[in-house]
Amino acid sequence: MTQATPPALPDHLSIDPRSPHHVAAVFDHDIGIRFNDKDRSDVEEYCISEGWIKVPAGKTLDRKGKPLLIKLKGRVEAFYR
Repeated sequence: MTQATPPALPDHLSIDPRSPHHVAAVFDHDIGIRFNDKDRSDVEEYCISEGWIKVPAGKTLDRKGKPLLIKLKGRVEAFYR
C-alpha cells in the first residue's frame, strides 16, 4: 500500500473554508506550525513570507459568533507531522 504524497504547503493558508487562502487538500494531512521556535496548535491562519500568524484572542467572539483573532508577527515555519 503506497501513501499519497501530501501537497506542498502554501505560503498563506487559512482554516476558514470561506477564505480565498483555504486549500482543502492540505487539511487531509496533519499540519504543524512553529512560531518563533515554539510549536503552536491554535493557529487559524498564517503567512510565511510576511511572517505572521492569526490566533484566537481568548474566548472573545465577534458579532457573527466566530473567535476574535489577533495577528502575531515573528518567524513562521509550516510542516507536515
